[in-house]
Amino acid sequence: MTRSLILSLVLVALILPACEQSGPQVARLVPASVGGHAFITLPAKYNTPDGMTLAKDGNIYLCMPNFNDPAYPAKLLKIDANNLVSEVCTLPVHPETNRVCPLGIDQGPDGNLYIADCQAFEVPNVGEPRKGSPDKSRVLRVVLAEGKASKVEVLACGINFANGLACNGDSVYVCDSQVDAKASPVVSGVYRFKMSELKADKPVQVTPGGKDKHLITTFKTVNKDWGVGANGLGFDKAGNMFVCNFGDAQLLKYQMKDGAPVGAGKVFAEKQGMQSTDGLKVDDEGNVYIADFLGNAVHKVDAKTGKVTTLAQNPNTNGANGLLDKCSEVCIRGDWIYVANIDLNLAGNAFDKPYTLTIIPKK
Repeated sequence: MTRSLILSLVLVALILPACEQSGPQVARLVPASVGGHAFITLPAKYNTPDGMTLAKDGNIYLCMPNFNDPAYPAKLLKIDANNLVSEVCTLPVHPETNRVCPLGIDQGPDGNLYIADCQAFEVPNVGEPRKGSPDKSRVLRVVLAEGKASKVEVLACGINFANGLACNGDSVYVCDSQVDAKASPVVSGVYRFKMSELKADKPVQVTPGGKDKHLITTFKTVNKDWGVGANGLGFDKAGNMFVCNFGDAQLLKYQMKDGAPVGAGKVFAEKQGMQSTDGLKVDDEGNVYIADFLGNAVHKVDAKTGKVTTLAQNPNTNGANGLLDKCSEVCIRGDWIYVANIDLNLAGNAFDKPYTLTIIPKK
């Protein structure tokens, strides 16, 4: 049976108002339509999908910061093998800002989930102007037991613009998209925290301004219109680290030794149709898949050549029929790429219904 036929057999289901205790919230895969893609529709209380990771249990775990309508609290969701969406937990707010802004997420070798809480994206009460809180971003750990959250711990704090996050070896790596936002060009970088030092009873306090010992690399973003640097983050099977430089539409590649870069990163791919480089995932062959927020597109970067192939792209729309709607993250499961449509009020876009994840074939 072909993939397209399988999709055509999936029925559209209504979103059922339920909680984790009473069963999953249904958000079924909808068949691709003419001019569109397969997609998952979410209810209004899940209005801003972003970071995703495929866990060992086969579920995709999805960060839901709800930036677009902060009347709803930030959540961690789960998408099972049948594309049913359910809540894992409500994430704990920062004690000073009363907000939590989950972006990057990955599963560690301990089976738990690690999340970048980006307080630079702190959202106010409805109707108030958007603001950010510098040097208050955190690293969280969701302790899992049989797919459910037993507790959420704060492991590190003091990062400025925590964004992409990836676990590799014995460490958690976290992008800071603006280590020094006042610098021109903007300076960003990547932190490395060994899991052995991440303790809930004594969170790591990061020294701000690019002076912390955990900061293993920095680079500059020259695009003055989009002064956001280190974003998507991931590793291939050989241990190479890939980092997206959002504003300059670059993919950087670092050779690693003992958990740290060997020299400066090299530009592995740049532009070639990419207008920005947001979230990324690396497949088993080392190919890198990138969400392009500004270009409203998903790209594939060839593992050997760095050649960029655009897999999906469409003009700015409301995201109906599974079309991309200011996408920010990708996640690979089997032969499919799940794409989070963050739909922020940026780059000429207006937040609107529907709230979706687009699903395209992996090529």
